[in-house]
Amino acid sequence: MKKSHGPAFKKAVIELDKCAFCRGRAVIQGLFHDLPCDRCNASGWVVAATGEALALDELVTQLSMRLQAATRQIEQMKNPRATGPGAHYQAGNRLGAGGANYTGD
Repeated sequence: MKKSHGPAFKKAVIELDKCAFCRGRAVIQGLFHDLPCDRCNASGWVVAATGEALALDELVTQLSMRLQAATRQIEQMKNPRATGPGAHYQAGNRLGAGGANYTGD
């Protein structure tokens, strides 16, 4: 059943791209010093489809969602799971004496 009114149940992920004007640096070169980029609200990120800057509250939400996804991906890469015929030897099943791993050998 489709919602007809009210806020969405889940926040939609907006595809982001680097700002073409500042090349994702969030600042542009002024005459003597760096100035904040006006085209991307000094964030370095714009909406990939339109190239428009996001509102600051929406930008914080989208960057947080990207950071959480990247953190999950890093954690998954840190703890690789064993696969194949030797996988049951790597995982502890706590069926042995004193809760040790029992392999049946």
